[in-house]
Formats: sequence, C-alpha cells, structure tokens
Amino acid sequence: MKKVSVGLLGFGTVGTGVVRLLTQEKERLEARMGCSIELKKVLVRNKNRPRKVLIDSRILTTDASDVLDDPEIDIIIELIGGVDKAYRYILRALQNKKNVVTANKDLMASYGEELLLEARKSKKDLFYEASVAGGIPILRTLTDSLAADRIVKLIGIVNGTTNYILSQMSHEGLSYEKSLQSAQSLGFAEADPTSDVEGLDAARKMVILSHLAFSIPVRMDDVKITGITDVTREDIVYAQKLGYTVKLVGVSEVNNGAIDVRVEPTLLPNGHPLASVDNENNAIYVYGSTLGETMYYGPGAGEGPTAVSVLSDLLAVIRNMNLGVTGNHIFLPRREMHNREENSIESQFFVRLHMKDEPGSFSLLTDLFKEQRISLEKLYQEPIVGKDIAEISIITHTTNKILFESSFDVLRKMDVVLNAKYYRVERG
Repeated sequence: MKKVSVGLLGFGTVGTGVVRLLTQEKERLEARMGCSIELKKVLVRNKNRPRKVLIDSRILTTDASDVLDDPEIDIIIELIGGVDKAYRYILRALQNKKNVVTANKDLMASYGEELLLEARKSKKDLFYEASVAGGIPILRTLTDSLAADRIVKLIGIVNGTTNYILSQMSHEGLSYEKSLQSAQSLGFAEADPTSDVEGLDAARKMVILSHLAFSIPVRMDDVKITGITDVTREDIVYAQKLGYTVKLVGVSEVNNGAIDVRVEPTLLPNGHPLASVDNENNAIYVYGSTLGETMYYGPGAGEGPTAVSVLSDLLAVIRNMNLGVTGNHIFLPRREMHNREENSIESQFFVRLHMKDEPGSFSLLTDLFKEQRISLEKLYQEPIVGKDIAEISIITHTTNKILFESSFDVLRKMDVVLNAKYYRVERG
C-alpha cells in the first residue's frame, strides 16, 4: 500500500484532536484513501510536556527543520497559530514542494493570496477549511457545491465567543461583563478577549469568505468593524420588545461590482434563521442568484470540530495526490477590489435614546425624521420610573446610510436628548 507521510506543526488543542482522529480512525481513513497515512514528525515547544493523547515521543521535535525539510514528508499541517512564523513555515514548506493544510485564519486573511500564488507556482495544494467556522464545511461549499451559482450576499455569525456572550445577555439576563466572565470560565474566551469582542476575529473570517464567494481580494482594511463591548443588556431588552435579536454578524455584499464588508452588532428579526443560532455555535447564510437562500450551521470551534475540518482537507490533498492534480484547485481572486460607496448603501436602523419627558420634546424628534424623509416602522416609548425621562426605541424604514448618520448626529446634539445610540437592522 502506498504511504503518505504527514508533518504536524503545533500540538495544542486542535493538534491533539488531529492526532486523536488520525489514531482512532486510522483504519477507516486509510481504507477510504487506499493508502497508509503516517504521522512522521510533530513540532512542539516542549517534548516532555504531558499529552492528552498517546503518541510516540520519538516523532516529537523542537526543530522546525525536522518537519519542513524532511524529503519524505508529503503534507504539512500548520496549527501553531500567529502570523509571522506561520507564514515563514508555510512558505518554506511550499517551496520544498510539500502540500499544506492550515487552520490559520489570521494568516490567510493577511497573506492568503501570496501563499496561494506560491502554492500554484509549486503545483501543490494549500487548503484552509478549518480557518472559518470550525466544523462547518463552508469554504468547500462555496468553491465546489455552489460553484455554479452566483453568490450575491453572505451573512455570518462566525465568532463563537461573542455569540455566546450575546446569548447569555439575551436569555439569562446577564450583563456584558458577567457574560464575558462566563465565556472565559468555560474556555470560550481568552484571558485577553480583544480579538473576539472587538470583531477582529470575525472580520478575518469575512475576508476569507469574501475571497471565495466573490473572487474579490478583500483586505482587513476594507472591512468596517465594530465590536460588542458597548452593547448593553438594555439595548437587547428594547430590541426584544420590538421583535428583534442582537447578534454580532459579518455581512459581505456585492452590488454592481462593488463590495461592502462589515462586522457589527446587528438587529435580526426574531424569525430570521440566524436569530436562533445561540451560544458558541456559528452559521453562515448564503444568498445565491439562482439557488436562493441557504444556511450552514454547526459548532464554530473546539478540538473536535476543527480537527475534523483539518483532516477533511488532509484527505482532499491525498485524493489530489493520487490523481496527480495537486495545485490545480488553487482558488485566487480574479476580480478587482472596489469598495461600495457609502452614499449608495441603504439599510434600516434601530435607534435607542433617553429624552427629557417634557412638552414638545417628542415632536422635535419626529420633526427631524420628517424633515430628513426618514420614515419610522416601529416605535416604543415608556417613561423611566422616578425620573422625568422617556426611553424611546425606534426601527426606521430602509433609508440612505449617509442621510441617517447625518440625521443621527443632529439628534444626538439636541438639548432634550440625554444619550442616543444606534445599530444596523438586517432583515436578510
């Protein structure tokens, strides 16, 4: 039986899952591929560290050269994370004529196009299914299953940490701070959660999804990003009173060849399929011009789901090796990048404000929106007990984004308005 040798860079949570599956499912995987799969070398920081899975200590190494430069290794799996070192390792592996599988979203969002060009030049595969949405096979779905359709829009809940936090705030009545602490205690959030809660992690994933869905070379600088740190329990309560759920969503949409990519807290109608995606789960809602709307749902992270995606890529590489077609499936953006003009973007908006509860104050609000030709779809008003203040929540009809934002600036500066904030509304 033909043998395929694999080198693993990194033996953390996901690396442990990969080794576990390669060991436990060895017979089944080899029968499916028609070849022997050997884990030849594993790069670790400390060879003496206790492991959660049984492994031959003789294949452990602290020298990356033992993996990257071994002529017998056919496929490198990169799971060390980070950008700079991972970039150097993957580039070296491709130059050494090795196929590569990675779960590194930060790297692929920053240097994916450059590495894919090197893979094509070397006639080797570079697959990265596990970089987005853990166990959901969304990247292969976009490039293979939906290849015949023209994708026009993506909406994704692609960060499990923030989705868990917002779910706790929505269903358990917890504050942002308490929900974050819960996420950290369960291992859903890092000690420093900045990348998650500020929307950076989700933005990187939307960059990757946009590459594949629209064949446009989107960069992180092209993504408009707002995190969830300013979302309060009160925002969620008043959104619920109007029939909406607050989620951190990534949206990527093409109109007349120009793209708008954003990550921000957004109100979804309670009936929208994404509104019921709770806790650490992820989901991507895809709009195709022919197929229509489809949704892909599942666990977004963790040892098991991510390891399954990594091994699925590994098997795809082996299949291509057997067919002699490695490097033929490299997907590179072919369209030019054009950001959609802000004045062409239209949306609905949710406005929440505190206003002095005195004669004539409410008419100032309605007059402003009337003057700007912004019509209101829903309005909820109630007094704050013990204070001469009214709590007002509004859902506008679809309006021009620039027009709305200029109107909101005027609203915020009114003497009768004590504080105000707004979120985008996404109906689908």
